[in-house]
This record gives sequence, structure tokens and C-alpha cells, in this order.
Amino acid sequence: MDTNDLKTVGDYLRFGEQAFIQAGLYFGHGTDNAWDEAVVLLLHTLKMPPDSPASLLDQPLSRAQADQTLELFSRRIRERVPAPYLTGETWFAGLPFHVNTDVLIPRSPIAELIEQAFQPWLQQSPASVLDLCTGSGCIGIACAMVFPDARIVLSDISPAALQVADENIQRHGVASRVSAVASDMFDSIDQQFDLIVSNPPYVDAADLAAMPAEYHREPVLALAAGVDGLDLTRRLLGQAAKHLNPGGCLCVEVGNSAVHLEAAYTDLPFIWPEFTRGGDGVFILYKEDLIAWQDRQG
Repeated sequence: MDTNDLKTVGDYLRFGEQAFIQAGLYFGHGTDNAWDEAVVLLLHTLKMPPDSPASLLDQPLSRAQADQTLELFSRRIRERVPAPYLTGETWFAGLPFHVNTDVLIPRSPIAELIEQAFQPWLQQSPASVLDLCTGSGCIGIACAMVFPDARIVLSDISPAALQVADENIQRHGVASRVSAVASDMFDSIDQQFDLIVSNPPYVDAADLAAMPAEYHREPVLALAAGVDGLDLTRRLLGQAAKHLNPGGCLCVEVGNSAVHLEAAYTDLPFIWPEFTRGGDGVFILYKEDLIAWQDRQG
């Protein structure tokens, strides 16, 4: 299709969809198809929200809007950059978050658990929450919205990631009870929490090598976790108990490395929640489970 023939929002979306399909793009950073990816980029150009009405499809684009949209489409194809890095924003647990290439693009199924207030796994609303390996801060900040009386700590080893997290803290107006700290896992954490949530690096070497180009736009620090994907999770399991209050809950995403985890830790009673919106590889354990396991290790 000649771009000179494009007039309306619908025309540009259809053009983008076909161009993305023909280019063989991979979708997995907030959308799962070419149409929705084009929608994200075009709505960014128009400064319109994701829930814009269908009547928008018939709206004509100005020359400046058309040029900006086509440039975003071109970059998406040429550079294999996921849409959220082009727009600087993505959504998680119903909330908008600033992102850049210093942080992983939020997409964890843990969002569904947060929206459900971690029920039925939490006996009561947590007074303190740690978001370990926070990246953009999306998990901890979303927890702050669901648990309005809780104090939240966001931690990450990356200073650049913590800058993004701090921007999101300010954006959502939660600075009075959400703080961001630099820490290599638990090394700089000296308190206990009712809930620890973590989406640490968990991609094993084989999966990392086979990932589509879009994933290689993300910081490798936030993805790679050794041969079996458990380098960080091993440290987490060994240290989490002393940072949990009695009855405290640990929730961790390990994705495809779940198979390695269960093979390596056959005597830990992992709980694997099921998700209605897709996704898997998230486990739940309690402080007492971890202490009993550590006692068995001698």
C-alpha cells in the first residue's frame, strides 16, 4: 500500500499491521499481535489512552501525526525495538509506567496476583513489602496501590534501573511510603517483610541465545541467570527466610526455569498459582517452609 493513500487512523493501523507481519516481528512486550503493536504506537502519536473509542478509526491524521507514526513503525521494524521502548511507557496491573532500555519491560503474570491482593495466599494485608530486583518498580508500586497502608521497599543492583523506579514512584505519588535502595539481592537489606515479591533474572543460557531480537534490546543483566537460569533464585532461596516476618510470604517468578527449579529442589513445597490471563512459572513459599528446608539441609 502506498503511504500517500493513507488517510485515517484505521488506514495507518492496517498499514502498520501488514508491515509488521511481513517483517516477521516478534510480539511479547505488552502485545501479542501486529495490530495491537501498531495501535500502541499510533495512540502514542495521538496522545490518546489505550481505551480510546473505536470511532477513532475514522479520524484523519495530520501530516505531522502521520510522519511521526510512520517513523515509529519504521523504527519498530528496522531496529527490532519493542513498542514500550519507543513510546517510553507501558502498562502493568492497570497502571502506566515509564520504561527505557535500562529496565525490563513489565509483563509478569505477578500482576494478576497483585490485582487479587495475593489471595488466597496471604492471611492478612501486609504491612511491609519488598520488591526485589525491581527494575522499573512496577511490582512494588502496584503493591502500594493494592495495599494502601503498607510500606514498600524497591531494590535493584542497577543504579540506572533505580532512577527509572524513582521516576515511577514520583509519577504515582507514593514517595511517602515507597523507597528505592541499591542492593545486590539482599546484601543491603537489613529488615524483615510480610511479603517479598521478586521477578529476578531467570533466563537460562540456551533460552537466552534463542530469544528473538526484541529481547536482546532489554538489559542482559535483567534476563541472564546462568546455565540453568537459577543463579539468582538459588541466592534468593538461601537468604529469604531471614528477611521474612513469621508467616511471611515469598512470591518469585522463574518462568521457563521452573523445570530446573523443581528438579533441583525436590523437597521444597512450591505452590504454583494458575493465571486466567496466561503465564506461569511463579511460585509461592512461606518463611516456615524455607526454615524447615534449611533445617533439613543441616
